Amino acid sequence: MRILFIYPNLYAQIGFNYGVAFLSAVLKQRGHETALINVNDKLEYPLDLERIWTDVRSFGPDLIAFSIVTNQYRYATEIAGFLRERTGVPMIAGGVHVTMDPEDVLSDGLFDYACVGEGEEALAEFVDKLEKGEPTDTVRNIWARKEGTLLSNPVRPFPNLAAFPMKDYEIFDFQHMIDAKDGWVGVMASRGCPFRCTYCFNHKVVELYQRDTGLKGRRLNYVRHHPVDDVTAELKMLLDRYERIAMFIFDDDLFTADRSYVLEFCERYSGEIDVPFVCNAHPTVFDDELAQALKDAGCALVKYGIESGSERVRRDIMHRYMTNDQIAEAFETAHSVGLDTSAFVMFGLPHETIDDIGMTLDLLARVAPTRMRWAIFFPYVNTEAYRISEEGGFINFDKMRTLSSFMYESCLDFGPEHNLFIRKLQKTFPWHVNARLGATCGQLYGNLVDAVGRLEEAEFERMAEQMRGFDTSLSRVVTAAGITHYAIRYNDFMAVKAP
Repeated sequence: MRILFIYPNLYAQIGFNYGVAFLSAVLKQRGHETALINVNDKLEYPLDLERIWTDVRSFGPDLIAFSIVTNQYRYATEIAGFLRERTGVPMIAGGVHVTMDPEDVLSDGLFDYACVGEGEEALAEFVDKLEKGEPTDTVRNIWARKEGTLLSNPVRPFPNLAAFPMKDYEIFDFQHMIDAKDGWVGVMASRGCPFRCTYCFNHKVVELYQRDTGLKGRRLNYVRHHPVDDVTAELKMLLDRYERIAMFIFDDDLFTADRSYVLEFCERYSGEIDVPFVCNAHPTVFDDELAQALKDAGCALVKYGIESGSERVRRDIMHRYMTNDQIAEAFETAHSVGLDTSAFVMFGLPHETIDDIGMTLDLLARVAPTRMRWAIFFPYVNTEAYRISEEGGFINFDKMRTLSSFMYESCLDFGPEHNLFIRKLQKTFPWHVNARLGATCGQLYGNLVDAVGRLEEAEFERMAEQMRGFDTSLSRVVTAAGITHYAIRYNDFMAVKAP
């Protein structure tokens, strides 16, 4: 069979779709043909329905498979609706959004099938049966809309990652992606996360698989690693096949979760791969030995999810059980061996106060990361954080359906004054941190923060798009004066320490 994947990823960062890469590899291994339409404006493929239709006809698929995240769902349905009017080819939807809400996805009437959970084995079985004309009604992980009736099937146990072929990079215009991301290449050594943060889908996925498989704890096998041999072989293949790779980014939810795996990986990496890498760590799963091993292996940057500087918000709203002292110690441990660090935070959370946000800014000034990223909280459907937001009456559902990114606006409504504060903070976030750094820097940026705070909404909106340019110009002056500060770099939601 010929399977065409469609991945809408508009007005967002360029992302490599690991799911599609594995699905395609497994299907090709079984003799099927695959192709991908990667709808991404930053890769010169905007939302052009006629172009999509031309590419669909050119490939001639027997099945169209959508990979969907929540913020892209409206674009997926727009594309699916357009194709539905022009072709009778069956369409299946998968991805995180579908796993979290398959019933709603199928109720739209645009998709014939939904793939729930990890889909490599399920989609392969489904496609094999479809090709042979056999019934697909009982394929685990696959839901269907049939004659107005919803057919649901339980998920199968999590697959063994070692049994999969190497990801299919050829289905992407991968060299183009490398160049568009300045040589930064995403890879993954594991799946799953041992933590159950309310804003993430992991806790719901675990509940789903526990319910359907009857497996608990370690027997569930949610957190799994690719063998170190397979990971290093894949990295070598990428370096042999593609040019201008400058950095590997390990996108694992928590790269440092299994210390024995990390130590084995670091030993192999340092002897075989001569490209620096970045990884995610957790402040409570990090120590001197891991820090030194990562540094010796060529790790350039360790990323920590701080999320909030308010211990109350982390504990009661996010279920992230760590203290500010533990966070500070983790950053100090990384810095002590010469590792650069990145801190990720969010604001605009349900029941969060302006004082809570101030604690986040205070903590960033305290831990002094090399760089920081910020985002506005988005309540992903059916997560615990979604329930908290909904029960608190915070969600503006009309606005929620229009957002394609969680970096710029909030779909929560806190009232006009707080809403405007969040909008201003998104544009001037590093200024608030700088206002907490030293006397000279603090006074300069504190005055700026106060000035922006006094702006009325209409006046702020007129000036909002000029603030990044102003930040860049001011940073040149402050850098020349030798004053340490954070300046917006690379995109509108990242700041880097200078000079």
